[in-house]
Amino acid sequence: MTDKAKLDVGGKTVELPLVVGSEKEVGIDISALRQATGAITLDYGYGNTGSCESAITFLDGEEGILRYRGYPIEDLAEKSSFLEVSYLLIYGELPTPQQMKDFNRNIARHSLLHEDMKNIFQAFPPDAHPMAILGSVVCALSTYYQHGDETHEEGLNQSIYRLMGKLPTIASFAYKKSIGQPYIYPRTDLDYCTNFFHQMFAVPTEPYPVHPDIARALDVLLILHADHEQNCSTSTVRLVGSSQANLFASISAGISALWGPLHGGANQAVLEMLEAIKAGGGDVKKYVAMAKDKNSSFRLMGFGHRVYKNFDPRAKIIKAHADRVLSLLGMDDPLIHIAHELEEAALKDDYFIQRKLYPNVDFYSGIIYRALGIPQNMFTVMFAIGRLPGWIAHWKEMNRSDKNRIGRPRQIYTGSTKREYNPIHKR
Repeated sequence: MTDKAKLDVGGKTVELPLVVGSEKEVGIDISALRQATGAITLDYGYGNTGSCESAITFLDGEEGILRYRGYPIEDLAEKSSFLEVSYLLIYGELPTPQQMKDFNRNIARHSLLHEDMKNIFQAFPPDAHPMAILGSVVCALSTYYQHGDETHEEGLNQSIYRLMGKLPTIASFAYKKSIGQPYIYPRTDLDYCTNFFHQMFAVPTEPYPVHPDIARALDVLLILHADHEQNCSTSTVRLVGSSQANLFASISAGISALWGPLHGGANQAVLEMLEAIKAGGGDVKKYVAMAKDKNSSFRLMGFGHRVYKNFDPRAKIIKAHADRVLSLLGMDDPLIHIAHELEEAALKDDYFIQRKLYPNVDFYSGIIYRALGIPQNMFTVMFAIGRLPGWIAHWKEMNRSDKNRIGRPRQIYTGSTKREYNPIHKR
């Protein structure tokens, strides 16, 4: 393969260098395009545009491959823990036993919030969406730790420990606020996921035991959500961080991007779809037919993926855990029965098979969260907790790169050409 691409624009020919990744992905470096030809590229939604080089996550949508730092997601979900995966994403290598011990300890000791921050929670209305609270409070953390120097490793590590430790606490406080229960403080003697369940569902008057298999199911869910290359929220974190905004502000921006129903809110949309099918009589075949009807407004949520043109590798893993959790809990939920029927019908239907519309990670994650007692308005919050180490890793990678520039996309202007201004009394 040549190391240059030639492009002819209005009679002007420019040679653009090719960039080849470690997995043989090929990109055309168009950095000099506008200067050489006066033209820019136009790519709606950036579906064909690479904004950076990254060593964090490899994704092959055609083959259904997902790897963190070279490790297959299947191996990590089976053998690793969420905090070990977090360390891998953020620091580039799997930790030694001592590094893992220190990482766990530092995150646990930074899980408490400043007592004054409880006043922030009190200021929100009872029906405030947890994602609004999460984004606001994470941004507010920058006011409590405004003197940290994230340009040095020690200062950055402190911000990392604080975010990893405090995000589950912020999430659980948001939930407790919504139901009028006392806030439950974190416990450093519990593992990450067990502690989260404790903060979410315990009350001061009695203990709240958590089955290890339940905690493990959540741990795997968080691993599967930990990073997914240059998606909307991760790109937002990098774009905001490119201005040298601090890590707290950048993560808050990522939370806002994740909130959208086309991104982190997709698993909530799956449950809402299942409820609509139930309310409509539960006839799954009827709704499958509606999904295939171009004239119907009904959309089948949780099937297909913008990147994966094959089976979402995360969906295979999460399905097994969904079945295990439902069996353990002895759930007899009509929505879960509808989900199973829908999955079976779609996987046997040529319409979905030909279009490779397989169940994705959002289809199963909402079912598990529901079984675990997580309310629907907290689903996207759970996504944010899982995605946090990926956001941190990308912010760190970008800000430690000598190629980093402030993000500044171009545009094709389609508005009015030059017009003469008339004073208001002449209009």
